Amino acid sequence: MTSPAERTAVASVAVALAVLALKAAAWWLTGSVALFADALESVVNVAAALAALAAVRYSHRPADANHPYGHAKAEYFSAVLEGALIVAAALVILQEAWGAWQQARAPVYSPVALAVAGLAMAANAAWATVLTRRGRALRSPALLADARHLWADVVTSGGVLVGVGLVFLTGILWLDPLLAALTAGNILVSGWRLVRESVGGLMDESVPEALLTRIRAVVSANAEGALEAHDLRTRHAGRLTFIEFHLVVPGEMRVVDAHAICDRIEAALRQELELENAVITIHVEPEGKAKAQGVPVL
Repeated sequence: MTSPAERTAVASVAVALAVLALKAAAWWLTGSVALFADALESVVNVAAALAALAAVRYSHRPADANHPYGHAKAEYFSAVLEGALIVAAALVILQEAWGAWQQARAPVYSPVALAVAGLAMAANAAWATVLTRRGRALRSPALLADARHLWADVVTSGGVLVGVGLVFLTGILWLDPLLAALTAGNILVSGWRLVRESVGGLMDESVPEALLTRIRAVVSANAEGALEAHDLRTRHAGRLTFIEFHLVVPGEMRVVDAHAICDRIEAALRQELELENAVITIHVEPEGKAKAQGVPVL
């Protein structure tokens, strides 16, 4: 049975192919270098959507002997690949823009082409909205990376439409390759951000400071009976959040009582922070292991 994230990724491939067809038609009708750049970015969108689908499908495999922590990190590789594809597309666009700059040529005026390009932009904006919501709800780095790239594509397409319209109105031919070059610059920035965030996930960056503060507060408020918590460590791995810390309890406390405190903390973390996919590890220690810099128990 396919997961919601996988079904969303399949839909992304279909949307990317439809948008690519529309943008390619707009370019074919006009011969505009800027519209060519916009269409080429959609080629990247198709490749990225396919990579996201493969990553999402693989990431939902259950943990096994070789991957005891699961396969959730596979989604980060998709985002890294998407960033690399963006860079490659930007280089091709810059090459075409330079050639058009040296030998300026007027694109063919076509209101139909502009309407088709506008329809493609609207479809991308609508699907980017859906992807952003589902990516956040499913905590999928691959879907969120795809959504961010689509939003960058929407901004680019809007600029290209305005620019090509100005070329038709003013007859200033150098606007066309200039817009193509600006498109390349915009998607390069988008690619860099994707790679930066994905590498952070692969390098086990801690959760954001705001979430870390909330985790400390929940632990402190629900550890009654313990003395303190210390050595709190966190990381994200796709849809999973890993939380681990040491819990100091009185030396004479029974194991069953210490275990009950751990269960209470885990339940509170999942419920209050909505971390249903959290993997929580608590190491219980006697009071002699307390540290002054630990999380105090309220």
